[in-house]
Amino acid sequence: MPLSNDLPVDLDRALLVGRVWRPAPIDGPSVVAVRDGQVVDLTAIVPTLADLLDRPDRLDIARDGEGESLGPASELLRRSLAGAAGEGPTLLAPCDLQPVKAAGVTFAVSLLERLIEEQAGGDASRAEEVRARIHRLIGSDLSQLRPGSPQAMALKAELQARGQWSQYLEVGIGPDAEVFSKAPPMASVGSGAWIGLLPQSEWNNPEPEIVLAVDSRGQAVGATLGNDVNLRDIEGRSALLLTKAKDNNGSCAIGPFVRLFDSHFTPDDVRGADVSLRIEGEDGFVLDGVSHMREISRDPLDLVRQACQYHQYPDGFMLFLGTMFSPTQDRAGQGSGFTHRQGDVVRIASPRLGALVNRVGLCDGIAPWTFGVRALYAHLRQRGL
Repeated sequence: MPLSNDLPVDLDRALLVGRVWRPAPIDGPSVVAVRDGQVVDLTAIVPTLADLLDRPDRLDIARDGEGESLGPASELLRRSLAGAAGEGPTLLAPCDLQPVKAAGVTFAVSLLERLIEEQAGGDASRAEEVRARIHRLIGSDLSQLRPGSPQAMALKAELQARGQWSQYLEVGIGPDAEVFSKAPPMASVGSGAWIGLLPQSEWNNPEPEIVLAVDSRGQAVGATLGNDVNLRDIEGRSALLLTKAKDNNGSCAIGPFVRLFDSHFTPDDVRGADVSLRIEGEDGFVLDGVSHMREISRDPLDLVRQACQYHQYPDGFMLFLGTMFSPTQDRAGQGSGFTHRQGDVVRIASPRLGALVNRVGLCDGIAPWTFGVRALYAHLRQRGL
């Protein structure tokens, strides 16, 4: 995996917190902050990241809380991307006790691609034909259509009258957002880790997204990057297979750090962020793309509200905001579209959040998930925390 120092461009002003795995004698996870380019272990003050994000003094702790220095953040990234866990601490996903939620179909482009998956029945060879038919029916630009607006409801009525309504149109332009459970607590992987695809999937792609960190009161307190690994053929066969398509070993990557909201970085910066995607294959294939958060159809904080309006999250939660990027570039010949191959390196980046980098494997071929909530609490007991 290529080595890179992918930290925020304004690192001197960024309040970054996250988690690392420390090798023996600690042999377990630690909560960390980045200060002046150095990584500081804060676990003695806040044993879990959920604890830190829930504290009203989280900014003070991130800036000034006492802790052991673990060396330069650039070296932490180098080890993580090189898979050199034995040399020192390596990155974990910057969340622990929080369940991971995800909002779907929040961009016009992703709405169109979901319609294509549905009408193609998960068959990639039919995608171009279906795409052309949908564009003729509803056009290719729905970015100015606000979900739940009178204009959106008028389009819904027209499509229903034509017998062309879809469950994806319902959540794409209707009043209620799609918010689903992406991964349980402790299941997400961090930057440098392998991500997993189901062995039977033949049409899949990364989904580069911004992820909000939300506290137990339903307040967004920071942001990071995520890859909501997507199996287009599985979900395209039936929306009832969403969990099978979305929640698998290594299918949720988050990182590298959570950037806390403060006077230098606010939800408005999320609303205006650009998110880039680069895929490099061992076959020489390269794909580049950029998503613009200004094109999202639902406000990020409204998605937070809808996610927890009638459900409590006492440990907080992480919320993927959705993607506008569904790669369609042909990889294996005319009309083949894009799908991953094992060994692909996926880099998701945003200037003020850094970069999340992962290599693609199969769910049953990468390291299994073995360190869960019970293991975390047993480890903290051993450390007297």
